[in-house]
Amino acid sequence: MILLSSEESQAHSPAKAAALCPGSPDPGAGHRAALWAPFQVPINWNMRLAVAALWLGLLMVAAEGEEDDSCVYEALPDEDTALCKRLEVFYPVLGNVGCMFIPDCNNYRWKITHWDKPIVKFSGAVDDEKYILVMVDPDAPSRYNPRARFWRHWLVTDIQGTDLQRGKIKGKELSAYQPPSPPAHSGFHRYQFYIYLQKGKTISLLPKENKTRGSWEMDKFLNRFHLNEPEASTQFMMLNYQDSATLQASKEGGR
Repeated sequence: MILLSSEESQAHSPAKAAALCPGSPDPGAGHRAALWAPFQVPINWNMRLAVAALWLGLLMVAAEGEEDDSCVYEALPDEDTALCKRLEVFYPVLGNVGCMFIPDCNNYRWKITHWDKPIVKFSGAVDDEKYILVMVDPDAPSRYNPRARFWRHWLVTDIQGTDLQRGKIKGKELSAYQPPSPPAHSGFHRYQFYIYLQKGKTISLLPKENKTRGSWEMDKFLNRFHLNEPEASTQFMMLNYQDSATLQASKEGGR
């Protein structure tokens, strides 16, 4: 391919040829115009695409900056940290939520009620042992009136130690994962995770325990299988997304 300078291209363009010989027939004008069209049009469109891409990038950076600025990751108060021992619980974007409040930003308190089961990781698990995972809400329907304590959100047995080290909860699911979903206007709820050493036992729920998740007598369950102190545990706390200060402020601003 031969590249021409801007002066050469103007001299050889159809418009220039017509200007040099006004009124004269130009049988090759259509052919030359077709040949030059690819060299003229793409420059204009390339510039437009470049400008559009630049603006899109600036808007994305601005949006990300706004999200990050609004997030406050707050640790639990001292009285609620005693349970946080050697266990990690990871949700998308948020990361490890152990011993923290789910932040009031980016609609996380609504998103977590729709996300799939978290990654639960206990690096101190013994390779050849099997473990039990329990997730409960002791504050159902509220912390000041927990008449439905404990609400069973997740119960898995026969988890291999090597899997638990990597955060892969694979075993016998006695109660399928149910996302945290505190009722509106019920205050903060604690969502607690416990890991117990199974010690070769066959774990099961009674028929009456399978009928409902609420008002689960967790202590009786643990005593029935002689499950004593947990090997690891943690918890996080959250409000219903409708009680979010950010949501309330947006509603008031729209009035």
